[in-house]
Amino acid sequence: MTTEKTIEKNEPCPAQALLKQLSGKWKPEIFRLAVDSSLRFSNLLRQIEGSNKQTLSVALKELEAVGILQKVVIRNKPLHIEYYLTENGKSLIPFFKQLESLS
Repeated sequence: MTTEKTIEKNEPCPAQALLKQLSGKWKPEIFRLAVDSSLRFSNLLRQIEGSNKQTLSVALKELEAVGILQKVVIRNKPLHIEYYLTENGKSLIPFFKQLESLS
């Protein structure tokens, strides 16, 4: 006799929400780079081969909207913007390290 576990459709798997937040063009790569240091847009364009301004901009905005990255305007001359991992983003680092070790 087998017992089946039913998953409520209104109750998504916690991992599913995380994967949804980090899915999309360049988001995993942006996250990986943010683990090591703060991010600047121009540096990302150089570091992520094949990226372009539009897709990077969209990915950064989406990561900021879900609370993984924080945008900070540095008012020194020249004015620039840096992105940092939030506490929420930092809490995801162990999960990413585990995924990296699997590959």
